[in-house]
Amino acid sequence: MELHTPRAKRPGEDIFGLIMLVLAMGLFWQSWKIAGFSALSSPGAFPMAASFTMVIAAAIVVIGNARNTAARDGEPILPGRVILFAALITLYALLIQPLGFLPASLLFLFVGMKLLYRGGWIAALVISALSLALIYILFRIVFQVVLPEGIVPEGQWISAIRDMLNGGNT
Repeated sequence: MELHTPRAKRPGEDIFGLIMLVLAMGLFWQSWKIAGFSALSSPGAFPMAASFTMVIAAAIVVIGNARNTAARDGEPILPGRVILFAALITLYALLIQPLGFLPASLLFLFVGMKLLYRGGWIAALVISALSLALIYILFRIVFQVVLPEGIVPEGQWISAIRDMLNGGNT
């Protein structure tokens, strides 16, 4: 007696599982090369444990895919939405240096939100702006990651805010 009905595999699922298994095995090999398995406290112990877990998980997926013969018919391997997002990510990568982190990320988040979210333009813009503010505060202010400045003089803004907080004494 089966506990659940098998779901139909999507196109490319078998290949993707095999690619994940090969990559996980490669990661395991690389982590083994760090220090071998000389002790639980060796530098390669955690990477080996993580990559071994990835190998096991990928193997389970590959075996499950091999046992499941039900496939979906007529569905493309790369749906239009996937291709559109790949193009959006490529555009983001091309624009982040000339425009800077803030405008390029706002544009990326807004367009992505508009494609995925069925709400209106204002809601998508507000959610994108709030998400960007949270990301910016976390990475630029808390973790102090230097982000591409581009057309927005954020470095000057941060200096001005620091000056105001310090009472004008720098």
